[in-house]
Amino acid sequence: MGEALDDLAGQVLERCRAAGVRLALAEACTGGLLCARLTDIPGASAVVERGFVPYSHESKVEQLGVPLELLQAHGSVSAEAVEALARGVLERSRADWVIAETGIAGPGGGTPHKPVGLAFIAVLRRGGAATVERHVFTGDRLQVRHAVAERALALLLARMTVES
Repeated sequence: MGEALDDLAGQVLERCRAAGVRLALAEACTGGLLCARLTDIPGASAVVERGFVPYSHESKVEQLGVPLELLQAHGSVSAEAVEALARGVLERSRADWVIAETGIAGPGGGTPHKPVGLAFIAVLRRGGAATVERHVFTGDRLQVRHAVAERALALLLARMTVES
């Protein structure tokens, strides 16, 4: 399970280094897994600018400026929330690219409308539009978190390929 994530992390660092861009993250589902995997690789400091782990509503509001009203209207696991997280990271960093994600890793916390495994991922480039994806991943808590992390890195690589 970890090999694919490590491979994607290496590809992201290589692509960002080659392009001379920095990356920042908001990990409301993976809890720092992405940052850890990226910074496990020597030389990551040339790319990883900073990371946030805004798990609670309060941290989303206080650290990243997500409007409380948005969270109350749409929930913290929503397309609206993940885009607001991404924009908040961009405003509070010197990064060129942002990955933000939020989700329900389980085993509890799901509802019929928002099941366990639901995740929203956003990739945002400074001066560009956000790409937001909705996924429902299967598996246990660790498998869901890894799937979110892998898809987030793959989405960043896809965006960078299109926009380079």
